[in-house]
Amino acid sequence: MAPNNLKYSWSPVHLALLLVAAMAGIASAGNIAVYWGQNGDEGSLAEACNSGNYAFVMIAFLTTFGNNGQTPALNLAGHCGNGPGGSCASLDLTADIQACQSQGIKVLLSLGGGGGGSYGLTSTDDANSVAQYLWDSYLGGGGSSRPLGSAALDGIDLDIENGRPAHYDELASALKAKGQLLLTAAPQCRYPDADNGDVGSLVSAWRSWTSGVKAGSFYLGVPAAKAAANNGYIEPADLTATVIPAIRGIGSYGGIMVWNRYFDEPNNYSGQVKAGV
Repeated sequence: MAPNNLKYSWSPVHLALLLVAAMAGIASAGNIAVYWGQNGDEGSLAEACNSGNYAFVMIAFLTTFGNNGQTPALNLAGHCGNGPGGSCASLDLTADIQACQSQGIKVLLSLGGGGGGSYGLTSTDDANSVAQYLWDSYLGGGGSSRPLGSAALDGIDLDIENGRPAHYDELASALKAKGQLLLTAAPQCRYPDADNGDVGSLVSAWRSWTSGVKAGSFYLGVPAAKAAANNGYIEPADLTATVIPAIRGIGSYGGIMVWNRYFDEPNNYSGQVKAGV
C-alpha cells in the first residue's frame, strides 16, 4: 500500500479507557481524543492540536515491540521515511509535541494497531524490557535514542488487536512504577450497524464495560466518517442528541475517542459534536 494511504484497519466501535488519572479539566476541547499518524495527508501533529478540537492525541502506531526483545519500530505511514523493515527510523516531533502540550493537550504513543504488526509480550521480563524502552525512548527517561525527538510524551495507549493479550497488565504496572504518566487502552466492543438505530445495544455494552473495568474515565470510540470504518458510523446529530445523553450518566463517562485525524479533518466530525460531548 502506498505510504500516504491508510495502513491499519479499525473496528467500528472502541471504548477508550483512561487507566491512570482523570481526563477532566479540559472541557474546552470537547473531551475528544483522536488518533494521528496513519496518513501523511492528515497534516502535522501541531495542526491537529491547533484545531481546538482535541484534548488528547494518540500517535499511532508503534507496531513492532516485544516478542523476546525484537527491535521496536514505528509505522507512521506517510509522515516519515522508511527505516529498517519498512518502518520509520525517526521523526523529530519535538516542536509539535511541545506546541500541543503548551495548550494543555496530552500526547500519547499508541502501541499495536490492526495492521498485523509484529508485536506481543511473551513474558514478565519481556514486559519489563518494553516498559523500560518506552520510558527511555518516549517518556520521561533519559535514553540517548528518542525516535520522536527530545520532548517527553504524556503517556502510552494500548490498541492491541492481534489476539495476544498476555502480560499487558505487567507492562502497565511496570510503566506506572516509573513515574507519572497516562495509560489508556482501546478495547473493542460490538455495536450494531448505525442504520438499524439500535442504541440499546450500545448502552448495554457501555454499561458492561464501565461496570466491569476499573478506569478513571471511559470514552466512546466512533469513526469520524463513513469511510473510516466498515460500519458503526453515527451521524453527529444522532451522537449528541441520542447516544451521548443515553450513556453520559452511566459509569465514568469522559467523552469520545475519534478514528482518526485524517477522516476527521475534512468531515469536521469533532468540530460538529464537541459542544455536545
